[in-house]
Amino acid sequence: MDVYNQTTIKEFILIGLSDLPQVRYPLFVAFAAVYQVTLVGNGAILLAIGTEKKLHTPMYYFLANLSCLDIFCPSATVPKMLENLLAKKQSISFVGCALQLFFLVALAGTEVFLLAVMAYDRYVAICFPLRYTLIMTKGHCIQLTASTWAAGFLNSLVHTVFTFRLTFCKSNQVNQYYCDIPPVVALSCSSTYVAEMLVVVLGGILGISAFLITGISYIYIISTILKIRSAEGKRKAFSTCASHFIVVCLFYGTTIFTYVRPSSSHHSAARDRLISMLYGVITPMLNPMIYSLRNTEVKGALRKVLCHKTSLQQG
Repeated sequence: MDVYNQTTIKEFILIGLSDLPQVRYPLFVAFAAVYQVTLVGNGAILLAIGTEKKLHTPMYYFLANLSCLDIFCPSATVPKMLENLLAKKQSISFVGCALQLFFLVALAGTEVFLLAVMAYDRYVAICFPLRYTLIMTKGHCIQLTASTWAAGFLNSLVHTVFTFRLTFCKSNQVNQYYCDIPPVVALSCSSTYVAEMLVVVLGGILGISAFLITGISYIYIISTILKIRSAEGKRKAFSTCASHFIVVCLFYGTTIFTYVRPSSSHHSAARDRLISMLYGVITPMLNPMIYSLRNTEVKGALRKVLCHKTSLQQG
């Protein structure tokens, strides 16, 4: 039979986090709480940076962009997941699936590039402190940020177009709680060679390039810090990049654990889907905590905002 004459799929069924009905409500409550903490935490970071003039610097400008990404990225998947936890039919339309995949890949790609830009910013600040204000000008920061968003969305557009140009005539069950490239491509009955090669080649080149920029920046940063003679100088230098370094380790650690784990037959599909939430849901919740707990300027700005709101309410 000619596969192209078969019925075109108009919707996909997203396989939920668990096949057990009794755990759906506890999962709904848990992930709704995580999502709320993510929104509040990143919103607080944005509020602190926006209201405190001392934080109007390149480092916090990039951090504000990271907080935006940490709001948008889970927002691409979590609301639909929460809806499906309460619904009997866990479906998503063909267009909805394409949009979800597009925004998820775009935002994830933008975050990879942004973390590399933030590493470069810390490299300039620590290795060339006297030239920092000359290099990291407002115009340069805007150009770097615009480039990260443009690269992330263009990369995603290519992947989305080539993924949804495929013919889908097999099962419409996506083996994930959201639309991602590998589980969607697996449903195609046409040749998937180009779509898969784009993931390997384009994704590999861009991902490895961003990783190398981040890694090389921190090699130079650590080397420069070790050359500082005073312990206080080392502590101050390290404190300026410690939060970002932790976020980078968390991001790459969860991403590698999610996508590069060896397949094992004794791992259940439900467990694999839960593990995949590390990158898309847990990391965006932890990032604002890392920055607010380790950064005295952010903590001070947050206290000032909270005290101001409290005084207004009492007045």
